[in-house]
Amino acid sequence: MKRHLTATAFVVKDGRTLLHWHKRLQQWMPPGGHMEANEDPVQAALREVREETGLTSEIIPTTGAALSFDYPEQLQPPYAILVEDIPGPDEPHKHIDFIYFVRPVAGAHHETFDDPTLRWVTTDELHENGPLDVAGCGVSAQIPEDVRQLALIAIETTTRAS
Repeated sequence: MKRHLTATAFVVKDGRTLLHWHKRLQQWMPPGGHMEANEDPVQAALREVREETGLTSEIIPTTGAALSFDYPEQLQPPYAILVEDIPGPDEPHKHIDFIYFVRPVAGAHHETFDDPTLRWVTTDELHENGPLDVAGCGVSAQIPEDVRQLALIAIETTTRAS
């Protein structure tokens, strides 16, 4: 089975995380997608957030301090790496998904988004684990369990890092 490299970013701000409604998969997900040629996972995660939400973001470190040498360059490790089964519409495949936690860059100009498929989700909503409505679409669905758990960890990690 083919495998694709992807990067996903849980955007956290003010004790909430930003999810979007993925129309093809019919589920709530954080921003993310395929890595482009010559792109590392950090670049891919930040690019996907910008493309899907208009937000300029930065990685929230989830591990200890960087090593004390200047070369070779170091990348911030992901919080987790997941292997996900992806159904058609073409050939089913797997994603090797680098999971990062990010926050909007302070002082950066952020486009406002008026997209009903984007939704800031609170810790309470994540704990309640009830279905969330997709604004204006007449659709309601629960957040997948892996997304829900990672969203809670992302919010907790960001709160500690602030």
